[in-house]
Amino acid sequence: MDKGLLQRKTRYIVGNRKVAIIGAGFVGASIAYALAIRDIAREIVLVDINHEKTDGEAQDIRHGIPSMGTVDLYAGDYQDCADCDLIIVTAGRGRKAGESRLDLTNENVKIMHSVIDSIEKYYMRGVILIISNPVDIMTYKVTEWMGLADGMVFGSGCLLDSSRFVRSIADYLDLNTGVVNGYVVGEHGDAQVPVWSHVTIGGMPIKEYCEDVKIEWNEEIKKAIADHTRTMGSEIIKAKGKTQYGIATCVCNLADAILNQRPTIASVSSALKGEHGVRDVALSVPSVVGPAGVQQRIREKWAPEEYRGFFDAVEQMRRIMAVLQN
Repeated sequence: MDKGLLQRKTRYIVGNRKVAIIGAGFVGASIAYALAIRDIAREIVLVDINHEKTDGEAQDIRHGIPSMGTVDLYAGDYQDCADCDLIIVTAGRGRKAGESRLDLTNENVKIMHSVIDSIEKYYMRGVILIISNPVDIMTYKVTEWMGLADGMVFGSGCLLDSSRFVRSIADYLDLNTGVVNGYVVGEHGDAQVPVWSHVTIGGMPIKEYCEDVKIEWNEEIKKAIADHTRTMGSEIIKAKGKTQYGIATCVCNLADAILNQRPTIASVSSALKGEHGVRDVALSVPSVVGPAGVQQRIREKWAPEEYRGFFDAVEQMRRIMAVLQN
């Protein structure tokens, strides 16, 4: 066999593994903390309109780094984005109890536009990862505003939903999450779609696994898990007022794929270019994420009901985009 076939890959150049995090609220600071203790980046700059608080967050995280990692972490300004390999945007108002992610749309689009204008003044290179909600709309608008190569702007999308989905399945089966493979596609919100047709346990289809080990498995149980996955964020916000740790740890996996050139597959949001016949919206599909952001969107086959759910999310996004205040 030609060894070149086994070694074929596209090379992308990553510079100094520098990350800018725009927004030093609970989510932004938690992401900085998670990246620091995982020692994924060499340099992290926190940028926020409240420079005093941002400096306090940076100092607090720095004080624990000597025993945990080597990253240089500090408060900075938008000009520090110029030579970043990854720019993570968390700026915007957070979701309140009883409020959907889409309720934030017009207010956070205005905030995001201001942020992107500030980034664009100094931008030279680097992947832009959107965390701010509603993340699918934000991702599409930033893609439009920045005009970068396909995939260089993408959003966390259903990454956290997929993690919650796997956690819920593992809890039901009383297994470690490491043996559960599954993900959620579509909107990061109420129109998310669990792809049951591709859920496996140790490589075995979940229905087959449950039959083999004599665990009850039916549509009612599937619905309960899907509903729990969809409402988990709202339940956490109701209980503690915010969510931050789940998304922070999930983002670490994406940052590692980008900064350390270890491509991974994740259900993240990007502007679709004809996948499943869809264009002009950003939604989550399984994607190869690496140094160039979303390097490929995987066109896999789903069950008919999963396609219907995904296309419902597409139509919902298009309706919102049609009335969005620019």
